[in-house]
Amino acid sequence: MLLAIDVGNTHTVLGLFDHAELVEHWRVATDDRRTADELAVLVAGLLDGHLGPGGVTGVSICSSVPAVLHELREMLRRYYGDVVGVVVEPGVRTGVPVLMDNPREVGADRIVNALAAFDLYARASIVVDFGTATTFDVVSARGEYIGGAIAPGIEISLEALGQRGAQLRRVELLRPRSVIAKNTVEALQSGAVYGFAGQVDGIVGRMIGELGAAPDDVTVVATGGLAPLVIEECRTVTEHEPWLTLRGLRLVFERNQPAT
Repeated sequence: MLLAIDVGNTHTVLGLFDHAELVEHWRVATDDRRTADELAVLVAGLLDGHLGPGGVTGVSICSSVPAVLHELREMLRRYYGDVVGVVVEPGVRTGVPVLMDNPREVGADRIVNALAAFDLYARASIVVDFGTATTFDVVSARGEYIGGAIAPGIEISLEALGQRGAQLRRVELLRPRSVIAKNTVEALQSGAVYGFAGQVDGIVGRMIGELGAAPDDVTVVATGGLAPLVIEECRTVTEHEPWLTLRGLRLVFERNQPAT
């Protein structure tokens, strides 16, 4: 079974695959203070009761947090030494041409998302990933990563507003009763939900225009932990794939195995 690990700035998402089937998944807080031993205990606890007779036979990792990646490498060395491990980084085969000024600047998770989107839809796509940042990644009809955009995420935007606004406070991220709010809490929620939905539609619309494509010819897929909060208000989002990155990690793992 393949263990896929996607380390984000706020959350780490883990998935367990039996061949192409995602049989279990977990979301935990990312903590760059965890040691390799602590990570091994965490992973073992999550996997307990879910592994087949062969146990973990492969591990595929992408990380946007260098300190965590360092400890994950050590965890693999100490606890999974007999398991094939793939870390998505420069030099690893993804099959995705990266048409950027400096391809090494592009986060591994964004390339993995592009790979998964093209594998699923085989057409021009825009991946909107709602995480610590809201990222927009554009995949051409030939499967090339051609660029994107990065905006502040929903949670950090609200946190910043709560810190800098003298009469404002942090609120729970929920859809309010209406756009025109009747109290401060719902006013903040309205701005977050409908404001970010408008941002997504605006950026996606401009990207489709720059592609020179008809909207019906571009798949817009949402992913990330905060996607369910806003995608129902996004007119441009056509698909929701919550485990897109995990599926991409499985594909990268397969592409880096020796031919048999």
